[in-house]
Amino acid sequence: MKSSIDNPARQAVSRRAVLSAGLLAPLAATPSLATGLRTPKPSLASLAQAKGLWFGSAVGAGPKGSLTGSLDDPLYCEILARECGLIVPENELKWYVVRAEGPQAFDFGPADRIAAFAKAHGQAMRGHTLLWHHPQWFPDWLKSYGFGAQPAEAAARLVTGHIQALCARYPQMISWDVVNETVDPQDGSIRRTVLSDAMGQDAVLDLAFQVARQAAPKARLAYNDYMSWEAGNEKHRYGVLKLLEGFRKRGTPVDALGVQSHIGAENADTFTGFGRPQEKEWRAFLDEVTGMGYDLLITEFDVHDKGLPYDFAARDAAVAAYGKAYLDLMLSYGQTKEVLAWGMVDKYSWLQNQWLRQDGKPKRPTLYDDAYRPKALRTAIAQALVAAPKRQRSTPLKQ
Repeated sequence: MKSSIDNPARQAVSRRAVLSAGLLAPLAATPSLATGLRTPKPSLASLAQAKGLWFGSAVGAGPKGSLTGSLDDPLYCEILARECGLIVPENELKWYVVRAEGPQAFDFGPADRIAAFAKAHGQAMRGHTLLWHHPQWFPDWLKSYGFGAQPAEAAARLVTGHIQALCARYPQMISWDVVNETVDPQDGSIRRTVLSDAMGQDAVLDLAFQVARQAAPKARLAYNDYMSWEAGNEKHRYGVLKLLEGFRKRGTPVDALGVQSHIGAENADTFTGFGRPQEKEWRAFLDEVTGMGYDLLITEFDVHDKGLPYDFAARDAAVAAYGKAYLDLMLSYGQTKEVLAWGMVDKYSWLQNQWLRQDGKPKRPTLYDDAYRPKALRTAIAQALVAAPKRQRSTPLKQ
């Protein structure tokens, strides 16, 4: 079937087309007693729950007022509480945050704040990430760590202790990104790090999942990566498939593929428009993944609008149509269990300081604008959830 968004880089989706598709239909809304903020209803969490899905978002406990400080914004938190049944710390469980000070130190303070918010609002949590196996994102001390005369054993102790500590601290996680981004998109190979140099590439990855299974036996364990449906991701997808095949052959306890779903514009300074979706090839990739018995998780959804027209109506309509086509495809798979947005409000999107628009203006890649008003993308997600086939939903762990 030909995609309805074929060649969007050269032709913006018209507002009339989106209106005819119902993406900008009037929204029922509930006003907040505290702020007057209006959020559509039913919530995305309830729409997802009706189909056996989880819907949620990332939230950041970084410095107040910063791009990563959404937890300190009461209006953001109000949207988060109303819309999300599941939340994930954006950066707070990554090694360079939680282990910034050295091999003996853990800083759980920021992640604890997010966990407290989730508990207060009856939300489930997912964990990101136990091992970001990419040398760029290791803390400085780990990049030059001395593993001694028995490096494999020393590295294994370090990885094991880290994973056990995080899983023990947050037993409420319903899923974990155990390993993140270990496939090099340039050639599909597994990235080399100080840990894999000490232990071996397969050994360190397998160990992470084995320890996570023991430490979090009820959580869904995922390999998470950013291979996408647009052209240019072919080698990345191939590498991920080879990695997943290896896990199955070795009996590594991996339950799901986390599909980050940062879709839209290519992540390049000169790129304009949207990428070119390869729907046939993407379905073949997902068929391979699910054929191996893996579930699918949409872990970091947003739509990069870098090169689209400045006009908000046209831009939001194009983002919504592109996002809905992607979600319709992903949710057609009964193996898809979770849908996580990588932020709910535009001004807190990580994309605001990456690959800037040529006009220097802010991007609009998320569900709500900077005035906390729902956008066409929010409606598109709601419609995709309503249209999704029903599946059996996993039960959240007790918080």
